[in-house]
Amino acid sequence: MPGSASLGPEHPVSTPAQVDAALARAAEAAISFARQGGRVRGALLRRIAANIESGAEAIVERAGLETALPEARLRGELARTCGQLRLFAEMAEEGSWVDARIDLPDPHRAPMPKPDLRSMRRPLGPIAIFGASNFPLAFSVAGGDTASALAAGNPVVVKAHPAHPGTSALVGAAVGKAVDDAGLGAGTFAVLFDEGIELGLALVRDPRIKGVGFTGSRRAGRALMDEAAARREPVPVFAEMSSVNPVFVLAAALAARGPQIAAGLHASFTAGVGQFCTSPGIVFVESGAAGDAFVSRLAALAAATPAAPMLTPGIASAYRAGAEHLRAAGAREVAHGASGDGELGVAAVFEVDAEELLASPSLAEEVFGPSTLVARYAAAAVPLAFARTMEGNLTATLHAEESDLAAAGELIAALEGRVGRLILNGFPTGVEVCHAMVHGGPYPATSDGASTSVGTHAIERFTRLLCYQDFPDTALPKELQDANPLAILRMVDGRWVREAIATTTH
Repeated sequence: MPGSASLGPEHPVSTPAQVDAALARAAEAAISFARQGGRVRGALLRRIAANIESGAEAIVERAGLETALPEARLRGELARTCGQLRLFAEMAEEGSWVDARIDLPDPHRAPMPKPDLRSMRRPLGPIAIFGASNFPLAFSVAGGDTASALAAGNPVVVKAHPAHPGTSALVGAAVGKAVDDAGLGAGTFAVLFDEGIELGLALVRDPRIKGVGFTGSRRAGRALMDEAAARREPVPVFAEMSSVNPVFVLAAALAARGPQIAAGLHASFTAGVGQFCTSPGIVFVESGAAGDAFVSRLAALAAATPAAPMLTPGIASAYRAGAEHLRAAGAREVAHGASGDGELGVAAVFEVDAEELLASPSLAEEVFGPSTLVARYAAAAVPLAFARTMEGNLTATLHAEESDLAAAGELIAALEGRVGRLILNGFPTGVEVCHAMVHGGPYPATSDGASTSVGTHAIERFTRLLCYQDFPDTALPKELQDANPLAILRMVDGRWVREAIATTTH
């Protein structure tokens, strides 16, 4: 089984003194880093990406030893990590992300003069980032949370995940070297290590931390949310926590391409041994012969799936407990893959009447691993009822022909209010890193349904809006000055423009 224990205690738990020193440096660096321009931040992110690529061989080798993830997966994840670092570098350098808005003054307005008002997004301050177990690179030390926080001008303190400390140390060294080479303060970035939960709780409680980024279980995310809310100065926690990512196979699509949908679904819920936050955990399929054939095909594919190592013994244990819960709650196991010992993930397909699913909400809880639950329904009102009452999810998927879509308006409307991404004729695993992506959703998919942890909107999580009233031009940030020296897109008196403001207009 992967794990750091077999690789030696090379990265001891950070001491309280080390934690305090890292937080003190981060607090000291916050003001100066916030004043650095987008070009400086962009250059830093590009240096980080280049350093990670230079150390790719050692990073991939260590990550493979610690996680048992295949080399191809890790190389792809490393490329994604560097790609999103460069994406945020471009965003920081271009600068329009600050959402600068200017309302020019009108001293002659009656009954009261209108003041000069100018607003933009500003960084929060030191951000605590938690590495995720299932993405040792893309959601870890230099992952999307770190990239977006640094791009916004926030110092970052990372709590490395205990499942891959060696990988975290190598990537942390790459980030640290980039910070040094850029001539930025040492407090701009730090990575800390522990073997449990105390360090994470201490970070969230510390008044020097001004925001939190987390990807993991609902239990852990909820604990961090509660700790942050209990502070004298509560701070935002952007936690991605749990999702079953329901799939709805509608009648015409089932008839037209049921076997192909079953094959795609199998590939999706077994990818990465089911250890993706977007793994499809529930699929709605009609009762009847076409639905029976769909389930038979899905079961045959699952039965032929070899068992594979999961990321940690704890994740493997939780997966076994989740599968047992489904059985105890009334789901019927219709297939399971090749057997393995207790530390391997075994693919499984469960089946339940959709009415039972509605009556037993615990059947709809996330089972993190390579299984899915097929909910069979006779009336279209049943999946609609589920969509209207289900918990918040990252995604929902429709497999539908045009004739299905014509009758699916209510279902689509219900899903729009419960997910962050709605997929047609595809599968939820595979999250494109781009400007339009939304990888979030209503609670408990995330702690903040207005946010995303993937895509450039993620930068907004670690900022707040600040308005300057009646400041002289020379005292304003460059983004808000009349001349628009950064040439960013700004809203001026309700119009989006890049032009400078003529001083004769106010």
